[in-house]
Amino acid sequence: MIVEVDTGSAVPVYEQIRAQLATMIETGLLPAGRQLPPVRQLAADLGLAVNTAARAYRELEAAGLVTSRVRHGTVVADRSTLSPTQIADRLRDAAAEYAAIARRLGVPAERAEAVVRSALQARTTGTPA
Repeated sequence: MIVEVDTGSAVPVYEQIRAQLATMIETGLLPAGRQLPPVRQLAADLGLAVNTAARAYRELEAAGLVTSRVRHGTVVADRSTLSPTQIADRLRDAAAEYAAIARRLGVPAERAEAVVRSALQARTTGTPA
């Protein structure tokens, strides 16, 4: 699992971690049942305060993406348990994040939409985007 943070970014570090892990979970890169590194290890690996990594995990747990249990650690939750509202929330969050990236890169809306359509089509046909 590779997570990178940019301490100079306007996006809080915990949110960078949360967003990257959420994407890995939602795309299947981190499958259900996969154990995440302990909070202390993640913080040490990234050179961050433990509370920063802990907040990212709390946010993921609140979103239903992971479950945490004392002495058992944090594992990726079964995605089939997401409610329609949770799914809609995830899509809305991902779309907002994508739109913000496209704006920062100066990509016109039509081009950004075309990239999404291409990615969705590639995902259903099995061809690369």
